[in-house]
Amino acid sequence: MTKLALYELKAKAGKEDEVAQFLTSAQALVAAEPDTIAWFAVRYDNSTFAIFDAFDNEPGRQAHLSGKVAAALMARAGELFETPPQIKRPEVLADRLPG
Repeated sequence: MTKLALYELKAKAGKEDEVAQFLTSAQALVAAEPDTIAWFAVRYDNSTFAIFDAFDNEPGRQAHLSGKVAAALMARAGELFETPPQIKRPEVLADRLPG
């Protein structure tokens, strides 16, 4: 069963395009994470973003949360976001993934 982590991100005024660029560039880092089953960077409106990622197990999620994307995100959080990223750890009750 996959697990899902969600980061809810609210860009600072004037930083919206930088946040979108940062999230787009993070895809290359996530591609190197074998235990990240699915990863999505999404934009809800001009300044509200989120990252959804799925893992088969808790060690995979922990590896992601201590990986390069999370480190880069936290290093730039004060510059890019109104508040620190909110990391939530819901349990996935059902999924449908390719494969």
